[in-house]
Amino acid sequence: MHARRLLIGLVPLLLVATACGEDGSGTTTSDSGKKLDKVTLTLNWYPYGEHAPFYYGKQQKIFEKYGIDLTIRAGQGSQKTVQATAAGQTDFGWADTPAVLSGVDQGVNVKSLGVFLQTTPSSVQFFASENVSTPADLKGKTIAGTAGDALTKTFPIFLKKNDLKESDVRIQNTDPAGKIAAVISGKTDALLGYASDQGPTMQDKAKKDVSYLRFSEHGLNFYSNGLIAGQKVLSGRSELAGRMVRAVSEAWAAAEKAPEAAVAQMDGASEQLPPTNVLLEQFKTTVTLLHTDATRGKAPGVNTEGDWQQTIDVFAEAGLVKSPKAVAEYWDSGTALKG
Repeated sequence: MHARRLLIGLVPLLLVATACGEDGSGTTTSDSGKKLDKVTLTLNWYPYGEHAPFYYGKQQKIFEKYGIDLTIRAGQGSQKTVQATAAGQTDFGWADTPAVLSGVDQGVNVKSLGVFLQTTPSSVQFFASENVSTPADLKGKTIAGTAGDALTKTFPIFLKKNDLKESDVRIQNTDPAGKIAAVISGKTDALLGYASDQGPTMQDKAKKDVSYLRFSEHGLNFYSNGLIAGQKVLSGRSELAGRMVRAVSEAWAAAEKAPEAAVAQMDGASEQLPPTNVLLEQFKTTVTLLHTDATRGKAPGVNTEGDWQQTIDVFAEAGLVKSPKAVAEYWDSGTALKG
């Protein structure tokens, strides 16, 4: 089901009323007497392993250190999170960069404060018994994909970079929630999904080893999930945005060092929460995505203009961005972390 967050096709820009009930203007007081700004963060989807740093950051009082009383809300897909953030219905959002690019392309007033998953988790996923080890082994395979989503739109670029034609494989149009079932039932040989999401879930459900062909390991990388804000915050509360970016970065750095403890803090976060072993596998895979060669060794969330431009170019080629703009139209480098 989490794959629904990848849907970023061109749809009417409806305002989402589910994001949050706070306008970000309230304050609370911590146990130590410190004044805290009440802040809402809407995720890209229902909580899963990738989101552990936010819960761990709350438990470790990292957000409190930066004067933030954080409320974490489940999302209903990156596109809706982008819309809700732009509309001021949530202070901050956690969303897939393709959804941000597509939104800005449609005139949505939102910007990234920093992409944290800088290596895409996009991948072809299949049971190890399929004996697929290289892209060439995909010839003749049937793969579950969802029409219009970022994965399916970028898959032809992946094929091209690996000397394959689109006709070498068959894409079976599948509802996002049905991809895993399609592979388990044998209706398809593989699926297009996130290595940090569907793979661990499919492995747990089928009790069979899952293998991956990651786009990033075969010539194609682009930015994935990160922190976003709308104009209301960027223009009126830029100081808060700066604190939020630093808090999120510190929370990710802390969670990376203590994955089990971080995942443990997700207990009770959602009725849809995956089992603990799946959450841990999801998060351990997620931390392998935090950097590119340009940002290795830097704090989580530090971006470069070059990596942003590469991402824009990929989605322009994929047709998800019709009118590519300058990097500054998508990324607020003034508020973002500095390398």
